[in-house]
Amino acid sequence: MKKKILFLTAVLVCLSIAMTGTLAYFTADNVAHNVITTGKVNIALQEWADEDQTVPFENLEGVMPGNEITKIAIVENTGTAPAWIRVKIDIAVTKQIGNEVLTLPSDKVTVNIDTKSWKLGTDGYYYYQKALDADAKTKPIFTSVLFDKGMGNEYQDSTASVDVLVQAVQTANNGDSAENASGWPQNGSTVTP
Repeated sequence: MKKKILFLTAVLVCLSIAMTGTLAYFTADNVAHNVITTGKVNIALQEWADEDQTVPFENLEGVMPGNEITKIAIVENTGTAPAWIRVKIDIAVTKQIGNEVLTLPSDKVTVNIDTKSWKLGTDGYYYYQKALDADAKTKPIFTSVLFDKGMGNEYQDSTASVDVLVQAVQTANNGDSAENASGWPQNGSTVTP
């Protein structure tokens, strides 16, 4: 009896091995290739010498106290994603006497800031008050540079420079306003006319 059970067990094991080797399964697999491209934040500063924005602003000579020079500064979003925009304006007045360069008080040279579209932050930057879509332009940051009538003789033959630092960060997942946004660059594009 033990021999019969052992024989039957051996036959069942052999049949199991034989059947396993002959089983076939239908299978399938598939790979999906998806490309996801990130957006791009990029800006350009434009400065114009006329209200129609057809003549680029260039350096001027012969400016006198009391003059108001048309200089329209706007920012264009040349990227593919909406961006928050901020601007810092630095005015410097210098005068060269021989080999020495003197720095004069710059409070006699001012720019006409649009305070409705731009808000001065506690950090000295002006923040654009709405997100700037791709291919869109801001309202002018300023439209003119004013030279005070009270400029004295010490300002004769001096040079005034208005440097504009423009920065942008993404709006997506980045606060509800430019003032609340994070990730502002430590440096940016500076344009010195």
